[in-house]
Amino acid sequence: MVFTRSAALKCIYTNACSMGNKQDELEAIVQQDSCDVVAITEMWWDDGHDWNAVMDCYKLFGRDRQGRRGGGVALCIRECFDCIELDSCDDKVGCLWVRMKGKANKRDFVLGICYRPPNQDEEADEVFYKQLAEVSQSPALVLVGDFNLLDICWKYNTAESRQARRFLECMEPNFLTQLVGEPTRGGTSLSLLLTNREGLVGDVVVRGSLGLSDHEMVKFSIIREVRKGVSKTSTLDFWRVDFSLFRSLVGKVPWEAALKGKGVREGWVFFKEEVLKAQAQAIPVHYKASRQRTRLAWLEQRDRVTAQEKKESLWPLEKGAGHSGRLQRCSKVM
Repeated sequence: MVFTRSAALKCIYTNACSMGNKQDELEAIVQQDSCDVVAITEMWWDDGHDWNAVMDCYKLFGRDRQGRRGGGVALCIRECFDCIELDSCDDKVGCLWVRMKGKANKRDFVLGICYRPPNQDEEADEVFYKQLAEVSQSPALVLVGDFNLLDICWKYNTAESRQARRFLECMEPNFLTQLVGEPTRGGTSLSLLLTNREGLVGDVVVRGSLGLSDHEMVKFSIIREVRKGVSKTSTLDFWRVDFSLFRSLVGKVPWEAALKGKGVREGWVFFKEEVLKAQAQAIPVHYKASRQRTRLAWLEQRDRVTAQEKKESLWPLEKGAGHSGRLQRCSKVM
């Protein structure tokens, strides 16, 4: 079944195995596929990373793996969509939950991402299952992530290890179905896509990887219309820019000392931050309401072609025809 863009959110999930220098590649993939939601695990970021510097036009919800190397989860959602993070209140597990507001009379749904490290103990597993039971009370739930449960056979819903069997036991009372049918790393399905509502998720494809990550990306669609929040588009007002102030602010930065010892990416991040600081002080911002042009549903393709022909015949000047010649040509089309 093929779904129209207005009724579906295009989503992509990846286990990044450290974002490092992969951000530009991820942005290119997101732009090419016109993704509405980007889910990431194992960014390997810490408190020093600026979460707001990830992708323009996206809200970013993120959680680091405090005090430990690796891990971390994030959801990047188009900023035009109305959504809010749910409070999980426990750092023992790498989970993140966001409520997406449904459009008009459509119900809300919960979108979650989880990273379960291979050595996670049973106590942390139980904390996750408690969170899962709470969010599964939502009539529509989508959960994606890397669970590192190697021995589950999804064809027969069986497992050898006790922790994997416990995971399967928790799926049934929460009415969860697993939708990834191909291996995502080597010959195993580490990345899972779960939902508690039939028909909510479709177009599931396992394809490609981010950089040198050995995890396959999972692309899918969430078949639900999401309410768009009221937003304003900001543009820089270059008619009122104070170039003297801008040059002064940039000139005060000790560039040589600040960039010494920094790599290319670190240097670029520092340079960008300083320029944006100067921009915020020297260049005013103009706001205007965002308006999305809509096309009338009853306007057929042939009607649009005829209207375009009329427009083209009315305005161009014909050589030597003058005003009367244009009117004659226009009347023939009409």
